[in-house]
Amino acid sequence: MAYNFLTLAKDVLEKENIPLSVEEIWEKAKVLGLLEKLSSSGKTPIRTLSARIYVDIKNNVDTIFEQVSKRPAKFFLKDHTAGLQEFEERQEQTGKKLKYLERDLHVLLSSFVNSDEHFKCSTKTIYHEVSKREKSGKNKWLHPDIVGVHFPFESYTENTLKLFDILKVNPYKLYSFEMKISINLATLREYYFQAVSNSSWAHEGYLVALHIVDDPELIDEMRRLNNAFGIGVIRLDAEHFMQSEILFSAKEKESLDWDTINRLVDSNSDFKKFLDDLMEDIKIGKVKSKYDDVCLEEEQMYQYALNAGILS
Repeated sequence: MAYNFLTLAKDVLEKENIPLSVEEIWEKAKVLGLLEKLSSSGKTPIRTLSARIYVDIKNNVDTIFEQVSKRPAKFFLKDHTAGLQEFEERQEQTGKKLKYLERDLHVLLSSFVNSDEHFKCSTKTIYHEVSKREKSGKNKWLHPDIVGVHFPFESYTENTLKLFDILKVNPYKLYSFEMKISINLATLREYYFQAVSNSSWAHEGYLVALHIVDDPELIDEMRRLNNAFGIGVIRLDAEHFMQSEILFSAKEKESLDWDTINRLVDSNSDFKKFLDDLMEDIKIGKVKSKYDDVCLEEEQMYQYALNAGILS
Protein backbone atom coordinates (compact mmCIF):
# COMPACT_ATOMS: atom_id res chain seq x y z
CA MET A 1 0.00 0.00 0.00
CA ALA A 2 1.39 3.41 -1.01
CA TYR A 3 2.42 5.83 1.72
CA ASN A 4 -0.16 8.66 1.66
CA PHE A 5 -0.85 12.04 3.29
CA LEU A 6 -3.04 10.62 6.05
CA THR A 7 -0.43 8.06 7.04
CA LEU A 8 2.17 10.81 7.11
CA ALA A 9 -0.05 12.94 9.39
CA LYS A 10 -0.67 9.95 11.68
CA ASP A 11 3.05 9.17 11.94
CA VAL A 12 3.96 12.77 12.75
CA LEU A 13 1.23 13.21 15.38
CA GLU A 14 2.14 9.92 17.04
CA LYS A 15 5.79 10.92 17.15
CA GLU A 16 5.27 14.47 18.44
CA ASN A 17 2.34 13.60 20.75
CA ILE A 18 0.90 17.15 20.73
CA PRO A 19 -1.70 18.83 18.48
CA LEU A 20 -0.19 20.44 15.38
CA SER A 21 -1.33 22.65 12.51
CA VAL A 22 -1.09 21.35 8.95
CA GLU A 23 1.97 23.51 8.38
CA GLU A 24 3.61 22.13 11.54
CA ILE A 25 2.81 18.56 10.51
CA TRP A 26 4.48 19.16 7.14
CA GLU A 27 7.59 20.74 8.68
CA LYS A 28 7.91 17.96 11.25
CA ALA A 29 7.53 15.37 8.48
CA LYS A 30 10.37 17.07 6.61
CA VAL A 31 12.61 16.86 9.69
CA LEU A 32 11.66 13.22 10.26
CA GLY A 33 12.42 12.32 6.64
CA LEU A 34 8.87 11.21 5.86
CA LEU A 35 8.32 13.33 2.73
CA GLU A 36 10.44 11.00 0.62
CA LYS A 37 8.03 8.18 1.43
CA LEU A 38 5.12 9.93 -0.31
CA SER A 39 4.46 8.46 -3.75
CA SER A 40 3.32 11.90 -4.97
CA SER A 41 3.11 15.28 -3.24
CA GLY A 42 1.79 17.58 -6.00
CA LYS A 43 2.39 21.31 -6.51
CA THR A 44 0.70 22.45 -3.27
CA PRO A 45 1.36 19.59 -0.84
CA ILE A 46 0.40 21.46 2.34
CA ARG A 47 -3.02 22.34 0.90
CA THR A 48 -3.42 18.74 -0.19
CA LEU A 49 -2.55 17.51 3.29
CA SER A 50 -5.04 19.93 4.81
CA ALA A 51 -7.81 18.84 2.44
CA ARG A 52 -7.19 15.14 3.08
CA ILE A 53 -7.40 15.59 6.86
CA TYR A 54 -10.56 17.72 6.71
CA VAL A 55 -12.28 15.29 4.32
CA ASP A 56 -11.32 12.32 6.48
CA ILE A 57 -12.74 13.98 9.61
CA LYS A 58 -15.95 14.93 7.81
CA ASN A 59 -16.67 11.74 5.85
CA ASN A 60 -14.97 8.88 7.69
CA VAL A 61 -16.85 7.69 10.78
CA ASP A 62 -13.75 5.75 11.83
CA THR A 63 -11.35 8.66 11.41
CA ILE A 64 -8.41 8.71 13.78
CA PHE A 65 -8.11 12.51 13.56
CA GLU A 66 -9.87 15.31 15.38
CA GLN A 67 -9.61 19.09 15.20
CA VAL A 68 -8.83 20.44 18.67
CA SER A 69 -8.59 24.19 17.94
CA LYS A 70 -9.69 26.64 15.23
CA ARG A 71 -7.37 29.65 15.25
CA PRO A 72 -4.93 28.28 14.40
CA ALA A 73 -6.49 24.99 13.34
CA LYS A 74 -4.67 22.14 15.06
CA PHE A 75 -5.23 18.42 14.72
CA PHE A 76 -4.59 15.45 16.92
CA LEU A 77 -5.26 11.72 17.25
CA LYS A 78 -8.47 10.72 19.00
CA ASP A 79 -6.98 8.08 21.27
CA HIS A 80 -3.99 10.11 22.49
CA THR A 81 -5.68 11.76 25.47
CA ALA A 82 -2.49 12.23 27.50
CA GLY A 83 -0.83 14.35 24.84
CA LEU A 84 -3.99 16.40 24.42
CA GLN A 85 -4.17 17.00 28.17
CA GLU A 86 -0.59 18.27 28.15
CA PHE A 87 -1.41 20.59 25.25
CA GLU A 88 -4.47 22.00 27.02
CA GLU A 89 -2.47 22.52 30.21
CA ARG A 90 0.17 24.46 28.29
CA GLN A 91 -2.49 26.53 26.52
CA GLU A 92 -4.12 27.32 29.85
CA GLN A 93 -0.88 28.45 31.44
CA THR A 94 0.24 30.59 28.48
CA GLY A 95 -3.20 31.88 27.57
CA LYS A 96 -3.91 33.64 30.82
CA LYS A 97 -1.93 35.96 33.04
CA LEU A 98 -1.33 34.37 36.40
CA LYS A 99 -2.28 36.48 39.40
CA TYR A 100 0.51 35.07 41.53
CA LEU A 101 4.26 34.68 41.33
CA GLU A 102 6.46 31.64 41.82
CA ARG A 103 7.63 33.00 45.17
CA ASP A 104 4.04 33.14 46.41
CA LEU A 105 4.26 29.33 46.50
CA HIS A 106 7.24 29.31 48.87
CA VAL A 107 5.13 29.42 52.02
CA LEU A 108 3.22 26.34 50.81
CA LEU A 109 6.44 24.38 50.45
CA SER A 110 8.02 25.74 53.64
CA SER A 111 4.93 24.81 55.65
CA PHE A 112 4.70 21.35 54.10
CA VAL A 113 8.35 20.38 54.64
CA ASN A 114 8.28 21.82 58.16
CA SER A 115 5.46 19.44 59.10
CA ASP A 116 6.14 16.41 56.92
CA GLU A 117 7.83 13.53 58.75
CA HIS A 118 10.34 12.94 55.97
CA PHE A 119 11.71 16.49 56.17
CA LYS A 120 10.89 18.21 59.46
CA CYS A 121 13.07 21.04 58.21
CA SER A 122 13.38 24.79 58.53
CA THR A 123 13.76 26.67 55.25
CA LYS A 124 15.16 29.91 53.92
CA THR A 125 14.35 31.57 50.60
CA ILE A 126 17.45 32.46 48.58
CA TYR A 127 17.00 35.72 46.70
CA HIS A 128 19.07 35.62 43.51
CA GLU A 129 18.93 39.41 43.32
CA VAL A 130 21.38 39.80 46.21
CA SER A 131 24.07 37.68 44.55
CA LYS A 132 27.29 39.23 43.32
CA ARG A 133 27.25 40.39 39.73
CA GLU A 134 29.30 38.00 37.61
CA LYS A 135 29.97 37.44 33.93
CA SER A 136 26.87 36.44 32.00
CA GLY A 137 26.14 32.75 32.48
CA LYS A 138 28.75 32.12 35.18
CA ASN A 139 26.20 31.60 37.94
CA LYS A 140 23.42 30.17 35.78
CA TRP A 141 21.59 27.44 37.71
CA LEU A 142 23.87 27.94 40.73
CA HIS A 143 21.30 29.17 43.24
CA PRO A 144 18.43 27.03 44.55
CA ASP A 145 15.15 28.83 45.26
CA ILE A 146 14.81 27.48 48.80
CA VAL A 147 17.24 25.75 51.13
CA GLY A 148 16.42 23.77 54.24
CA VAL A 149 17.95 22.10 57.27
CA HIS A 150 16.67 19.33 59.51
CA PHE A 151 17.58 19.82 63.16
CA PRO A 152 17.36 16.66 65.30
CA PHE A 153 16.85 18.48 68.59
CA GLU A 154 13.28 17.21 69.09
CA SER A 155 14.12 13.66 68.00
CA TYR A 156 17.05 12.88 70.31
CA THR A 157 18.12 13.64 73.86
CA GLU A 158 21.08 15.88 74.61
CA ASN A 159 23.23 12.87 75.55
CA THR A 160 22.40 11.10 72.27
CA LEU A 161 23.38 14.21 70.32
CA LYS A 162 26.67 14.32 72.21
CA LEU A 163 27.25 10.67 71.32
CA PHE A 164 26.61 11.48 67.66
CA ASP A 165 29.32 14.10 67.93
CA ILE A 166 31.79 11.71 69.56
CA LEU A 167 31.12 9.00 66.95
CA LYS A 168 31.24 11.54 64.11
CA VAL A 169 27.66 10.69 63.06
CA ASN A 170 25.81 13.52 61.32
CA PRO A 171 22.14 13.77 62.40
CA TYR A 172 21.66 17.02 60.48
CA LYS A 173 20.46 17.08 56.89
CA LEU A 174 20.58 19.85 54.24
CA TYR A 175 17.94 20.21 51.53
CA SER A 176 17.71 22.14 48.25
CA PHE A 177 14.44 22.98 46.49
CA GLU A 178 13.87 24.32 42.96
CA MET A 179 10.39 25.85 42.66
CA LYS A 180 8.21 26.00 39.52
CA ILE A 181 4.58 26.87 38.95
CA SER A 182 3.95 24.04 36.49
CA ILE A 183 5.77 21.12 34.87
CA ASN A 184 4.83 19.26 31.70
CA LEU A 185 6.67 17.04 29.26
CA ALA A 186 7.94 20.03 27.30
CA THR A 187 9.55 21.70 30.33
CA LEU A 188 10.53 18.74 32.51
CA ARG A 189 14.11 18.14 31.38
CA GLU A 190 15.13 21.81 31.53
CA TYR A 191 13.64 22.23 35.01
CA TYR A 192 15.00 18.91 36.23
CA PHE A 193 18.57 19.61 35.19
CA GLN A 194 18.32 23.06 36.72
CA ALA A 195 17.55 21.29 40.00
CA VAL A 196 20.42 18.84 39.39
CA SER A 197 22.79 21.78 38.90
CA ASN A 198 21.81 23.84 41.92
CA SER A 199 21.26 20.97 44.38
CA SER A 200 24.63 19.20 44.25
CA TRP A 201 25.70 20.85 47.51
CA ALA A 202 22.86 19.31 49.60
CA HIS A 203 22.09 15.88 51.03
CA GLU A 204 18.80 15.85 49.10
CA GLY A 205 17.55 17.96 46.19
CA TYR A 206 13.96 18.39 44.98
CA LEU A 207 12.10 19.86 42.02
CA VAL A 208 8.79 21.30 43.24
CA ALA A 209 5.69 22.48 41.35
CA LEU A 210 2.05 23.30 41.96
CA HIS A 211 0.82 21.98 38.61
CA ILE A 212 2.22 18.71 37.31
CA VAL A 213 0.41 17.25 34.32
CA ASP A 214 -1.05 13.84 35.18
CA ASP A 215 0.45 12.15 32.13
CA PRO A 216 1.86 8.60 32.29
CA GLU A 217 4.62 9.54 29.85
CA LEU A 218 5.63 12.50 32.02
CA ILE A 219 5.64 10.37 35.17
CA ASP A 220 7.71 7.69 33.45
CA GLU A 221 10.25 10.30 32.35
CA MET A 222 10.41 11.67 35.90
CA ARG A 223 11.06 8.14 37.15
CA ARG A 224 13.90 7.66 34.67
CA LEU A 225 15.49 10.98 35.61
CA ASN A 226 15.09 10.24 39.31
CA ASN A 227 16.76 6.84 38.90
CA ALA A 228 19.62 8.37 36.93
CA PHE A 229 20.27 11.62 38.82
CA GLY A 230 18.54 11.29 42.19
CA ILE A 231 16.61 14.57 42.33
CA GLY A 232 13.18 14.10 43.93
CA VAL A 233 9.87 15.63 42.81
CA ILE A 234 7.18 17.23 44.98
CA ARG A 235 3.67 18.21 43.86
CA LEU A 236 2.16 20.96 46.00
CA ASP A 237 -1.52 21.06 46.95
CA ALA A 238 -2.66 24.66 47.41
CA GLU A 239 -6.09 23.73 48.76
CA HIS A 240 -4.81 21.28 51.39
CA PHE A 241 -1.10 21.96 51.79
CA MET A 242 -0.47 18.95 54.01
CA GLN A 243 -1.70 16.73 51.18
CA SER A 244 1.21 17.86 49.04
CA GLU A 245 2.89 14.77 47.67
CA ILE A 246 6.44 13.48 47.27
CA LEU A 247 6.07 11.88 43.84
CA PHE A 248 9.68 10.67 43.86
CA SER A 249 12.02 10.71 46.84
CA ALA A 250 15.50 12.14 46.39
CA LYS A 251 18.50 9.89 46.71
CA GLU A 252 20.43 10.97 49.78
CA LYS A 253 24.08 11.87 49.24
CA GLU A 254 26.56 10.91 51.92
CA SER A 255 29.07 13.62 51.02
CA LEU A 256 28.41 17.26 50.20
CA ASP A 257 29.75 19.31 47.30
CA TRP A 258 31.98 21.68 49.26
CA ASP A 259 33.19 23.58 46.21
CA THR A 260 29.61 24.56 45.35
CA ILE A 261 28.87 25.44 48.98
CA ASN A 262 31.91 27.72 48.95
CA ARG A 263 30.77 29.37 45.71
CA LEU A 264 27.26 29.92 47.11
CA VAL A 265 28.63 31.43 50.32
CA ASP A 266 30.88 33.76 48.33
CA SER A 267 28.17 34.66 45.83
CA ASN A 268 24.98 35.03 47.87
CA SER A 269 24.52 36.73 51.24
CA ASP A 270 21.23 34.90 51.90
CA PHE A 271 22.95 31.53 51.62
CA LYS A 272 25.82 32.70 53.82
CA LYS A 273 23.31 33.88 56.46
CA PHE A 274 21.54 30.50 56.26
CA LEU A 275 24.78 28.64 57.02
CA ASP A 276 25.74 31.09 59.77
CA ASP A 277 22.34 30.65 61.41
CA LEU A 278 22.27 26.85 61.26
CA MET A 279 25.82 26.63 62.65
CA GLU A 280 24.84 28.91 65.52
CA ASP A 281 21.72 26.84 66.24
CA ILE A 282 23.73 23.60 66.15
CA LYS A 283 26.25 25.16 68.55
CA ILE A 284 23.60 26.10 71.14
CA GLY A 285 21.47 22.99 70.56
CA LYS A 286 18.18 24.75 69.76
CA VAL A 287 16.52 26.63 66.91
CA LYS A 288 16.74 30.33 67.73
CA SER A 289 17.53 31.82 64.31
CA LYS A 290 14.97 33.31 61.94
CA TYR A 291 13.92 31.03 59.07
CA ASP A 292 11.06 31.31 56.56
CA ASP A 293 7.60 31.76 58.03
CA VAL A 294 5.37 28.70 58.07
CA CYS A 295 1.65 28.24 58.47
CA LEU A 296 0.41 25.09 60.16
CA GLU A 297 -3.35 25.78 60.03
CA GLU A 298 -5.17 24.38 57.00
CA GLU A 299 -7.85 27.09 56.99
CA GLN A 300 -5.32 29.90 57.31
CA MET A 301 -3.25 28.50 54.44
CA TYR A 302 -6.39 28.05 52.34
CA GLN A 303 -7.27 31.72 52.84
CA TYR A 304 -3.72 32.71 51.93
CA ALA A 305 -3.94 30.74 48.67
CA LEU A 306 -7.26 32.40 47.86
CA ASN A 307 -6.03 35.91 48.61
CA ALA A 308 -2.82 35.36 46.60
CA GLY A 309 -4.79 34.18 43.57
CA ILE A 310 -3.27 30.69 43.73
CA LEU A 311 -6.75 29.24 44.12
CA SER A 312 -9.42 30.75 41.86
